[in-house]
Amino acid sequence: MKSGRTIRSIALCTVAAVAYLGPFPAIADTLEGSLVQSYQNNPVLNAQRAALRATDEGVGIALSGYRPRVTATITQGASAVQQGARSGTTGVRSTSPNAALVPQSYGITATQTLYNGNQTGNRTRQAESQVSAARETLRLTEQTVLLNAATAYMNLLRDTAILDLQKRNVEVLQEQLRQTRDRFNVGEVTKTDVAQAESRVAAGRSSMLGAESNYVTSRATYRQVVGIEAGKLAPGSPVDRLSPRTLPSAVEQGRVENPNVTAAALGVDVALLQVKINEGALYPTVSVAGSVTQSMDTSAILPSQFVYTALGTVSVPLYQGGSEYATIRQSKETLGQRRMDLDTQRDSAQQSVVQSWGQLEAAKAQIIATQAQVTAAETALNGVREEARVGQRTTLDVLNAQQELVNARVALVTAQRDRVVASYALLSATGRLSVQVLAVRSPTYDPGVHYQQVRDTWFGVRTPDGK
Repeated sequence: MKSGRTIRSIALCTVAAVAYLGPFPAIADTLEGSLVQSYQNNPVLNAQRAALRATDEGVGIALSGYRPRVTATITQGASAVQQGARSGTTGVRSTSPNAALVPQSYGITATQTLYNGNQTGNRTRQAESQVSAARETLRLTEQTVLLNAATAYMNLLRDTAILDLQKRNVEVLQEQLRQTRDRFNVGEVTKTDVAQAESRVAAGRSSMLGAESNYVTSRATYRQVVGIEAGKLAPGSPVDRLSPRTLPSAVEQGRVENPNVTAAALGVDVALLQVKINEGALYPTVSVAGSVTQSMDTSAILPSQFVYTALGTVSVPLYQGGSEYATIRQSKETLGQRRMDLDTQRDSAQQSVVQSWGQLEAAKAQIIATQAQVTAAETALNGVREEARVGQRTTLDVLNAQQELVNARVALVTAQRDRVVASYALLSATGRLSVQVLAVRSPTYDPGVHYQQVRDTWFGVRTPDGK
């Protein structure tokens, strides 16, 4: 009966380790806390945020086409002039002394483009679309990081429970071996029964070592994804309530809101604007330029000059070797490719939603089935033990029943892990896995702050603080 009590204690510890309902002590690491840590500290996510801030600057670069170009020039140097003349009567050449000149000039030139085939406007709209696409890429990275954090958390929770199961299983098998040896000493069982018990103990130790290896790996993965060492993990909760209630609505949402889809749609806009930019190269360019220049000679030999200049220029491209036309055709083909990429991403998003939905439903069913399996295996093991006590069952029957119970509990732990991870995967496939939707207690990164700080900046090389 001692072994039976040990087996029952395994069940209680396992369910407590992986159950995802109910409160848990505050000293434990929580799934929400792990999500917050990864959201704030994950280097992949922070690198993508930096990439978005670099993309923000593209709007300022495009807007510079509306602004004038102003150049200041300063020229200063020295020169010498020697003048000579030949006499018409004597033919003798005469020279005058050298004249030392120190010329200086100061000037400012301003150039303003008035019309360039609307290329500047299209470049600005293209840069804004690129910023929007980069934001969707950042949203995709956020979803990936959060899903990886949830997966790493639940994997470590699962492997911790399985390792505990295997350790306790070895304890039970060792107790079973001790009892078998005692019965062998009094002639109730044979040496074969002892060998079978010894074999199961060795197999149990092997399974425990494998579980320990998985635990160490999961702990290292958790450290990589979340950024901190794992402590005592609290149970994790599924997020089914945040996903659509039916598969058709989930598919529809995924085809519209999945960040891969939205980024691909914005990629179509970028490609379309690139066609217009390239077509603008065929239109005339109109610009005006004004300059002010002051020239002087500090030696006072040459008079000073103050020159004002205002010029208007109209440049009409007639033929440039055909490169403009090839570029336009190339950008149109790229546009067609982006449209096909959008269809591909929609189909991929739909496949991800259906797959995640199926995995979630399967995990729910597996939990119910494995819970029933665990209950039945516990009853069967207790019965086999009692029957073996009166000689109606062999030691091998007891060992097999015990192994079935351990396998059932491992399957239950795995199904509970799959239940939580699949709910996060479904939320990610529909494009709604974010700290805002999850309502975790964490400051959120607002990409619009940096964008507004740099969009209309005319001067300065210092990066702003909107990170």
